[in-house]
Amino acid sequence: MSVSSYLISASRTIKPARPKTPVCNLRTLPCRTNLKSNGNTFLKLSSLTLLSTTHSPKPKHAFRPNHNIPVLSLFTGIVEEMGAVKQLGIADHGGYDMKIRATTVLEGVNLGDSIAVNGTCLTVTHFDTQLSEFTVGLSPETLRKTSLSELEPGSLVNLERAVQPVSRMGGHFVQGHVDGTGVIVSTEPEGDSLWVKVKTTPELLRFIVPKGFIAVDGTSLTVVDVFDDEGCFNFMLVAYTQQKVVISLKKAGQKVNLEVDILGKYVERLLSSGFVDSIKAS
Repeated sequence: MSVSSYLISASRTIKPARPKTPVCNLRTLPCRTNLKSNGNTFLKLSSLTLLSTTHSPKPKHAFRPNHNIPVLSLFTGIVEEMGAVKQLGIADHGGYDMKIRATTVLEGVNLGDSIAVNGTCLTVTHFDTQLSEFTVGLSPETLRKTSLSELEPGSLVNLERAVQPVSRMGGHFVQGHVDGTGVIVSTEPEGDSLWVKVKTTPELLRFIVPKGFIAVDGTSLTVVDVFDDEGCFNFMLVAYTQQKVVISLKKAGQKVNLEVDILGKYVERLLSSGFVDSIKAS
């Protein structure tokens, strides 16, 4: 089944939410909390009586990632290795899985760990260090939002593990939450370096500034120029970087994942909320 067919199928099989089963309700039986003081026992209404809560039994099936819960991970945009897509498609559990051949990112890996694949934070659902491979699940939203839907067996991908407290911050803060995609317009060599020009949407371009950070397919890069009239920006890859990331292997017309600097989004949020005006008025 193709990616487009899977997305159509997924949109048609959305299950309705289960009805909530109240554990306690003020109109039925109030919850009570026992408080002991000097040997005497008191009964008082708990704050839980004001709410209806739900109880969900723990799942007994194999580990499955919840794509609706944000993954609290951080990356640097310094690619550790290039892996190769080994297999991708519909899995037995009905989701869309991708199996990747790799070595470095499997060192110390555990189920549930986060690995950035072309800049997309994904959860490890299975791994085999003997076969040097791991599997991640791709949600319909991930396939729609990123360029991962264009991958096929044999495609090379940038890989980076989430940083640890002792890791060096060699690039910039990368969340692995892809903001959108861009299209490579041109690649031009200059000496042993490579100029790359990318076209993207106005919504993303407003967060891209000259000499600012941007993650392209998970690689931390410095923007050189922004061409507002063309809807483009460019950057340069030195010879070493060209050998370590997949961007230099792509041609004009191919997509790349883009994640803009999170600081720019925070600044815009503060400005649009009237935060600055409230400070001036105080």
